[in-house]
Amino acid sequence: MGTLMIQGTTSDAGKSALVTAICRVLHRRGIKVAPFKPQNMALNSAVTEEGGEIGRAQALQAQACGLEPRSDMNPVLLKPNSDTGCQVIIHGKALGNMAAKEYHHYKKTALQAVLVSHQRLQQQYEMVIVEGAGSPAEINLRENDIANMGFAEAVDCPVIIVADIDRGGVFAHLVGTLALLSESEKKRVKGFVINRFRGDIALLQPGLEWLQQHTGKPVFGTLPYLHGLHLEAEDAINHQNISSAAEPLKIVVPAIPRISNHTDFDPLRLHPQVELQFITRGQTPPPADLVILPGSKSVTADLNWLRQQGWHEYLQHHLRYGGKLLGICGGYQMLGKQIDDPEEIESPLQQTPGLKLLDFTTTLKPHKQLLRSSGTLTLGNVTISGYQIHAGESQGPALQRPLMVLDGKNEGVVSEDNQIIGSYLHGLFEQPEACQALLQWAGLTTAEPINYLALREAGIERIADSVEAHIDIESLLKLF
Repeated sequence: MGTLMIQGTTSDAGKSALVTAICRVLHRRGIKVAPFKPQNMALNSAVTEEGGEIGRAQALQAQACGLEPRSDMNPVLLKPNSDTGCQVIIHGKALGNMAAKEYHHYKKTALQAVLVSHQRLQQQYEMVIVEGAGSPAEINLRENDIANMGFAEAVDCPVIIVADIDRGGVFAHLVGTLALLSESEKKRVKGFVINRFRGDIALLQPGLEWLQQHTGKPVFGTLPYLHGLHLEAEDAINHQNISSAAEPLKIVVPAIPRISNHTDFDPLRLHPQVELQFITRGQTPPPADLVILPGSKSVTADLNWLRQQGWHEYLQHHLRYGGKLLGICGGYQMLGKQIDDPEEIESPLQQTPGLKLLDFTTTLKPHKQLLRSSGTLTLGNVTISGYQIHAGESQGPALQRPLMVLDGKNEGVVSEDNQIIGSYLHGLFEQPEACQALLQWAGLTTAEPINYLALREAGIERIADSVEAHIDIESLLKLF
């Protein structure tokens, strides 16, 4: 039938959640629907069936549609590796690193990739629900825009703007955003959605009426604040915990500057027997049962950051007193003796000393390994599955004690004293038995299994139920 685009007044206004919800609502009605985000800037990513890399939010939206994620759902993914540059991924494959100015000029080329992907989705699905990025009113980014109104104008689709009332100033956000658009873009905006409202809706009604009179555009609905809603984060770290145990297993994760795929820790945040804490710059890490070094988009830079923050000394003390340590992907690479970068993929430093906790070295390679994997965890001999996204190869004597066997090949490492493990596998806590076995290794002998996949599905259902109850879906369908 067509395409509908959801844009927001700010980042984290609720675009990802609203697209996820609308996709599930339409899927419930038997409509063939697909999600789409022209350009995504995020370090949380997923691997598609065809071996491509897309934003994690689009993988979740694909699940809401009852689909496997595909590279066309997010044709341009930007993964920041510094404050002024990023890795550019087109149609699921890394093109290379670009500085901000270089990418600004490249956007005209990127638009063609975006339009090709959108056209393919339109040919296969009845509806395409598109998520914008940031705000369409970011004046400095409007030239050659492919993420918001630039895309909407190119494909001639209607736009809904969502705003987060919990931030305050929601009417200023909506009216101000509209005011900064061109005349053709203003006409393209068909109405608004207000997100995360707390309180008595009757008290908001005069404001909604004023907004419609002032702009001439309807409010399609007001979504309530859903306490405890779990949807995988597009990029921002979620610090929420639900631990209810009297003596939970205490897990500490350093929030390194270029942390990637921190959705790995969602099953732990949601586990009732686990207390997980991200430690940011300047914070002193507390005593813990388990420390996890997360994935990183800039391993050598983040490793140097850990040293500057005193983590090397903390880890030595932690291990000396019997604590457990897990490294995932980039964090796994940090555990070894050295990281070699002969082709200067990450930096001019061709060699960076590792934490030297295990006897292996890693060599960074120009081509990423992108694959979904499944097999057996050697701890407990249980099934494990996940995905790999890395540009390094690790070799050394320590790897003779693998953590798992994936697709018939040894993967990861277990230290001789059983205190340290590491792996390239992301999503290793998502399978109930694997999560239980890993928590038991970490010291939680009575660890309960947690069905994270069911929790993720429940979050999609919950936000979809809210949209069904509070948004005028029939009016939205008339926009197509």
